[in-house]
Amino acid sequence: MFLSFFNTLRDHGVPVSPREHLSFLAALDTGLVTYDVDGFYFLARTTLVKHESHLDRFDRAFAAAFSGLETIPVSEVIEALNLPEDWLKKLAENNLSDAEKAEIDAMGGFDKLMETLRERLKEQEKRHQGGSKWIGTAGTSPFGAYGYNPEGVRIGQDASRHQRAVKVWDKRTFRDLDDTREIGTRTIKVALKRLRQWAREGAADELDLDGTIRATAEHGYLDVQTRPERRNAVRVLLFLDIGGSMDPYIKMVEELFSAARSEFKHLDHFYFHNCLYEGVWRENARRWNARTPTWDVLNKFGSNYKCIFVGDASMSPYEVAIPGGANEHWNEEAGDVWLKRAVTQWPDTIWINPVPEAHWAYTQSIQMIRQAIDPDRMVPLTLDGLTRGMKRLG
Repeated sequence: MFLSFFNTLRDHGVPVSPREHLSFLAALDTGLVTYDVDGFYFLARTTLVKHESHLDRFDRAFAAAFSGLETIPVSEVIEALNLPEDWLKKLAENNLSDAEKAEIDAMGGFDKLMETLRERLKEQEKRHQGGSKWIGTAGTSPFGAYGYNPEGVRIGQDASRHQRAVKVWDKRTFRDLDDTREIGTRTIKVALKRLRQWAREGAADELDLDGTIRATAEHGYLDVQTRPERRNAVRVLLFLDIGGSMDPYIKMVEELFSAARSEFKHLDHFYFHNCLYEGVWRENARRWNARTPTWDVLNKFGSNYKCIFVGDASMSPYEVAIPGGANEHWNEEAGDVWLKRAVTQWPDTIWINPVPEAHWAYTQSIQMIRQAIDPDRMVPLTLDGLTRGMKRLG
């Protein structure tokens, strides 16, 4: 049964190794999770998952291995899965209210419930929809999914409707952490944390406990030691493309901006349109009368800043390569000239592109901007892409 679980994890893209599988089996042998389905789930997740981006894949694999009985031939259910009724019974004792237990007792008790389930599995050879006897969906049978019965065991459902089932097998709470999905504020924060760097700055006014213990042991009397406060030392300069072809990505960019502001203490931002030129701005409402010369930004922010461009890089090739090619004003120097200056000033530079990476090869301007800043510096706006970008900046 657990070898099948191991293979299911691999089929779902969870990179589990034989060593981790053996660790999982050894942990089970200790008896830590006997009759505890929730404990079994968390023990398996702890021993078999190495990275948070694989948590949702694990949940799907767990559901495939231990749930969805309606999709498995009944003859195989009894022999292969060996439904763990002891676990369900123990879970019922721990989680059902007194009133719910009384309802189950009135209808024959938990043993009668499990006995009937086994009989129905043997009798039923196809999926059933509705009704009150067979295992299936949308009925009042105690067994199945999307129905109602006070002593129900839910089989093959990814969400609870009545919160009355003995065990929810298919709950997924990490679906937005998968590194192949587009992301929201929560997962952006997960990725940005990899860039945070800490340094001790300022006056020595924080208690150094380890230093105090060491000094006290050496001198024979209490010798209090202090040290500078530990502060976030990374500095980020954020350039955001706004307007035009970026309109479909407004929500994603807003989430990225929100996450960056919460994660980095030292963050400065500017807006631009399509490509970097001789002027940028801080407020879109004042983009024409309150611009900041790009030369001023290059001179003000030192090379210790991490520079992040966010934009779809989708425009006319003239806007990147030709003086005067910008579509809103006359630019005396080409956009790729300014991009190269930015990379020279801030060696730690990346470009985050909300366009799916598989589509980049079909847009000439994307390829031109990649060449101007170095192809490895452009990453997609996914958890995996941000992780790669933070590694590049770090």
